[in-house]
Amino acid sequence: MPSSLFSSPQVPALLVLEDGRSFRGVSFGATGETFGEAVFATGMSGYQETLTDPSYHRQVVVATAPHIGNTGWNDEDDESGQIWVAGYVVRDLSRVRSNWRSNRSLDSELRDQGVVGIAEVDTRALTRHLRERGAMRVGISTEELDPARLLDKVMQAPLMAGANLVSDVTVTQAEVTPALGDKLFTVAAIDLGIKDMTPTRMAQRGIEVHVLPASTGIDEVRALQPDGVFFSNGPGDPAAAIEAIALLEDVLDAGLPYFGICFGNQIFGRALGFGTYKLKYGHRGINQPVMDLTTRKVEITAQNHGFAVDAPIDRPTPTRWGEAKVSHICLNDDVVEGLELRSADGDLLGFSVQYHPEAAAGPHDAAYLFDRFVDMMAAHKGENA
Repeated sequence: MPSSLFSSPQVPALLVLEDGRSFRGVSFGATGETFGEAVFATGMSGYQETLTDPSYHRQVVVATAPHIGNTGWNDEDDESGQIWVAGYVVRDLSRVRSNWRSNRSLDSELRDQGVVGIAEVDTRALTRHLRERGAMRVGISTEELDPARLLDKVMQAPLMAGANLVSDVTVTQAEVTPALGDKLFTVAAIDLGIKDMTPTRMAQRGIEVHVLPASTGIDEVRALQPDGVFFSNGPGDPAAAIEAIALLEDVLDAGLPYFGICFGNQIFGRALGFGTYKLKYGHRGINQPVMDLTTRKVEITAQNHGFAVDAPIDRPTPTRWGEAKVSHICLNDDVVEGLELRSADGDLLGFSVQYHPEAAAGPHDAAYLFDRFVDMMAAHKGENA
């Protein structure tokens, strides 16, 4: 049955950006103060998966869809064990929840997990501001309603550039997702902020997935005798993730097939010798068009990233492992959306994409990438049989 979402009376809240622009609204979720990087997400649905994606750690997410909360909250769609966003900004919070799987409201879930939200904000104006000025630090408060004083606190918040946040989101010990049906392969998945659907997609293809802490070393990876290695999505600046880059270099030295997504694409880029840079406002949503440069096929993808790989689109680059090239680009702005590494003989040694083929939430256009990983591991296994 639908149930009311708003507690009464409504509590005023204030949002202030680091350039001084401010918006007033009403509180939902937890009361108090929160600070982070203001970013906008363009998905029309999938807010539960967005809020529980560890890639959003230390970010305040602005929903561009005007009506949020309609389907409430359920126990099946979480992508991790908690909500990771630093705060949530919406225009209209649904006054009722109505879905057959819903067992509580978005408002109550944010409140229970201590996440500050603000509603009745002109999110269109806020999004246009972020598109013009770029992602920036932000504060939301129900305690400090003076914009100048809240701005002072915003300016003390840490920047996303240079932030190494992997240790905040990674598992503390190995976790295993068994293969569904016959086990065909073993994969060592380095958790940089992994979403639950990723090992699920692999398990559906006969892969036993060992999700490992980001601090794992190459000897621990080798001990599993994996058929392939996977690096996950995650938050922060890839340039600061020195341990992950070093581990991936060791993985490539060991000749293990590699697949990475999102943050794993950026780490792959840096391991191959490319730079990374911060995008003005990033790609976040479930409607980003990407072209596979090999097939010229266009797919609509789910994305969440504020950094990108700086690699030449028009030519391959030699590395000590083989030839690296850009495999996918974003059709909106030509941002690098994928990389691949091939040996001198043309064998695929590793590949990565900047988007989320696990599609939680999002379209399933890119599900074939998990099959490509299977094919690469099978070819490698056959060569070493």
